[in-house]
Amino acid sequence: MKTRCLPRILTGAGVLIAVTACSVLRHAAAPLPRPSQGPPGIAHAVLPAKAASYLGDFEPTSPKSYSEVSQFAKAIGRRPNLVLYFSGWSVPFQSRFADEAWANGAIPAIQVDPDTISLADIAAGKYDGYVRSYAAAIRSYGHPVVIGFGHEMNGWWFSWGHRHTSPTVFVAAWRHIVNVFRQQGADNVTWLWTINIIDPRGGILAPGPWWPGSSYVTWVGIDGYYRRPSWTFASLFGPTIKAVRKLTLDPILISETGAAHTAGQPMKIANLFAGVRAYGLLGFVWFDAKKNWDWRLSTPAAFAAFRQGAKTFERPPS
Repeated sequence: MKTRCLPRILTGAGVLIAVTACSVLRHAAAPLPRPSQGPPGIAHAVLPAKAASYLGDFEPTSPKSYSEVSQFAKAIGRRPNLVLYFSGWSVPFQSRFADEAWANGAIPAIQVDPDTISLADIAAGKYDGYVRSYAAAIRSYGHPVVIGFGHEMNGWWFSWGHRHTSPTVFVAAWRHIVNVFRQQGADNVTWLWTINIIDPRGGILAPGPWWPGSSYVTWVGIDGYYRRPSWTFASLFGPTIKAVRKLTLDPILISETGAAHTAGQPMKIANLFAGVRAYGLLGFVWFDAKKNWDWRLSTPAAFAAFRQGAKTFERPPS
C-alpha cells in the first residue's frame, strides 16, 4: 500500500471569502448514524454535514494497525471521528480496520488511488469485477464510509492527474465507479472528491475540468499544508474554496493538512481550527506523519494548541 509519495507545492497568496455554515450544509446535524433498515442487499447510511464537527487523523501505520490512532486520541484528549488511510488499486476494503474505527467512534475514510491503471479502462468497465467486489464489501460493512478516488488530480504528481490523464477521462472513471457502487446497493458511501489547493505558478490548476457533478459527489475534500510562518488559513485555502464555490455548495472537508515545525506549528494549529469555523467547513484530517516534511505533533505547545482547538469542535458520540 502506498501512502504519500510526492511533495506538495503550496501557495501563499489568497483572499478571504465569507462562507457561512448554513450555505454549505445540505444535511441536518445528527449523531453519527447507524445504518437504517432498507431492502435486502442495500446498505443506507448518510453522514451529517454539520460545520466544525469532523476531527480526523491519518497515521502511517493505518490500516495495518489502529494503535497509533489510539495514541493520537490520547494525546489530544479526544477520539478522532474520521480515520484516513490510502489504498492502491486492486487492494480489498480493510474491514478489520473499519470495524475497529467504528468501535472507537470513527468513520473510515479511504483514498483509493489508481496506481499504474488506465482510467479509460476503468471507465470502460474493464475493472468492474474489482469495483463490484469492493462495493459488496462496503455494503456488507453497513456503516458509513467515506471514499475518495484519484485524489489531488488537479496537480501533476500522480499518473491520474494533470499532464498525465485528461480531465474528461477522470470524470468518466469517477462516474462509472459511483454508478457501479449504486448498482451494488452500497448506499452507505460518502463520496469525497479531493483536490489540492490551487497554485497556478506551480502547475496546480483550478479544479473545474475535473468536476463530476453534484449527483456524483457528496463532499469536497481540499488538501493543503502550512509550510511557512506567513501562511494563514485564508491565504492557503481561501482561493481554492472560492473556486469550489463556483462549482458547488457541497460541504467541504480539509481532507489532508498539517503544519511544519518551522512554520510555527502551535499558531498554525490554532489558525486551522479558527479557519474551519470561519468558513463553515466540516472539519479537517491531520496528517500525523513524516513525508518529505515532518507534520507530526511533537511539542507540548503543539499538543496544547490541538487540545484547545478540539474543544471548539462538536464532540463525537461516545
